[in-house]
Formats: sequence, structure tokens, C-alpha cells
Amino acid sequence: MAKTAFKGTPVTLAGDLPQVGSLAPDFTLTKSDLSNVSLSDYAGKTVVLNIFPSIDTPVCAMSVRKFNTEIGNYENAVVLCVSADLPFAHARFCGAEGLDHVVSASTFRSPGFGDAYGTRIGDGPLAGLMARAVVVIDGAGKVTYTQLVEEISQEPDYDKALAALADKDPLQACTASPTAEHSRGLADDGPCDDGRAGG
Repeated sequence: MAKTAFKGTPVTLAGDLPQVGSLAPDFTLTKSDLSNVSLSDYAGKTVVLNIFPSIDTPVCAMSVRKFNTEIGNYENAVVLCVSADLPFAHARFCGAEGLDHVVSASTFRSPGFGDAYGTRIGDGPLAGLMARAVVVIDGAGKVTYTQLVEEISQEPDYDKALAALADKDPLQACTASPTAEHSRGLADDGPCDDGRAGG
């Protein structure tokens, strides 16, 4: 079983994050409007799971704001912000902050999520909540990137997560390269100069 830390004290988790290259476990979580959301709902899209202990803590809130800002740069991707908070807490926070580019997802009806993804904290003051982690899943349902943050009170590595996301996104593939044959204006909805489909 994986370990992380909370304010320097070691914490044991329920298991391990899914391995890169493996099929991501399906799940059904609860959105802020109390409807269900499943991994299978996003077949064909890249899914980023931003997993954290609680929306009502500063670091978790910062991660939601960051991913909400960044996900607009990707045309075929979605971020699910996953915690054990009640859906009402997610709705209150995102509503107050005006965050509408991420999907809030609560594990309160789905305790098995933390076991399937190895993120449920098994001991210490945060026992029962989710550890801080990021999992990127491609459109075919395969895990392409994971990070278990070594210290729960620290933010995830956004740059690495977004780099993994960019590798799977057609808009980023067209615009990220500085070479002339791959470049095109963002306002142009046509194909890339090398024939790839544009965004």
C-alpha cells in the first residue's frame, strides 16, 4: 500500500494508484446537482482526476481554481475534482468562485472509489478522506499519468499533469509546436498545415 504524509507525519493509503498503461477502474460519483457521473460518460475524451481531501481547505481550493483556468485550453478533455465532500460543499464553493470549467464529483455514495484508485487515507486525522493525487486517463480509458503528492498539504505538479494532457489533445498538438508546418492561428478552424484535423 502506498504512503504519503500529512504535515510531515506518514499516512498509509488503502492501496496504490492505477499503473500507467493500465485500464482505469470505472466509477460512479455524485455531481454537485446530485446526479451521477461515471468515467464511461467521457469515453473518447481525456479525463483528469484532481483528487484531494476537502474543497474547504486552501490547497484543495487552489488546485480546483488552477485546473478550472487551464482546462479551457484543451478541446477534448475534462477535469473531475474528486473528494469526499458532500455535493452541497462542491456546489457552494464553485458557485461562489464562478468555476464552471471543472466537474465536481463527490465520493459520498461511492466509498469504493478510494480503494479502487488507492487514494483513501487509512489512518491519521484525515482517515476516510482522499489523499492528494492526479490521474490522467486517455480517451480509450488507459492511465497515461499519475502523481501521488508526497505531502498532502502541498499542491500537485500542474505542469507535468498538463503536459500529459497536452500529449492527447488535438488542439494542443496543433498549436504547441513552434515549427511552421505545425503552426496555425487559433482563430482558424481549418486543419493544421501538415494535414491533421484542427480544433
